[in-house]
Amino acid sequence: MKNIALDDIANALERSSLAGMLGWQDVRQRYRRSALGPFWLTISMGVMIGTIGIVFGQIFKSPMTEFLPFLSAGMILWGLISSVVTEGCVGFIGAENIIKQLPIPLFVHIMRLMWRNLIIFAHNLAILPIVFLAVGKPLEVTALLSIPGFILVVLNLAWVALILGIICARYRDLPQIVSNFLQVLFYLTPIMWMPTLLPQRAGIYLLSLNPLYHLLEIVRAPLLGHLPSAQSWLVASGLALIGWGMTVAIYTSYKRRIAYWL
Repeated sequence: MKNIALDDIANALERSSLAGMLGWQDVRQRYRRSALGPFWLTISMGVMIGTIGIVFGQIFKSPMTEFLPFLSAGMILWGLISSVVTEGCVGFIGAENIIKQLPIPLFVHIMRLMWRNLIIFAHNLAILPIVFLAVGKPLEVTALLSIPGFILVVLNLAWVALILGIICARYRDLPQIVSNFLQVLFYLTPIMWMPTLLPQRAGIYLLSLNPLYHLLEIVRAPLLGHLPSAQSWLVASGLALIGWGMTVAIYTSYKRRIAYWL
């Protein structure tokens, strides 16, 4: 017996060029007739990193050579995570006209928003070498470990965007709840503050039990010259396996209803 979800995902992957074209078109349309295009987001992100770095670096009395690269990597990764999660909520809702008119795999729309946000992430990534040069911090060989870490993060974001797209197509109030919840998680996750500032007991709750911390750490730690803990790799891998298993089961059950919910 064929699995409806896996067939749809496989068919969507065969049409990856279509998802890529739509993603590029979204970025071009958003910044049409703009001189700098997506680099406006890069400038905005750079200004935010510089402002937060100066203010919170003084508040926490953290050396700029450590705090600024830590903050930059965290903010850029968080920008990708929060954008994918937020847009994932309306991934199918925003593609309502296409879904109702064209018989293309639904997962194409998830791939489209993933690609769109990866393009913007690539623009923001240009900030990192500038920050590293500014504080005189060289890239270590461990930075290569950030590549498999980033792939693992993207795999996790894909199932999160898919499952949120399904649920939010049915329950239209959920995107607002997710958006507010993300704001809370931003402050609970070590992005603007360093984990070394936490007492040991608080670290158990805000770090060990925080999946976002582990997703950030498997990419950020290698860039900063540290090896991510085995716990972070296990949590991120477990999230991908369990998340995709749960999402495929839900997608199989409700895929045919999505068009009727829109």
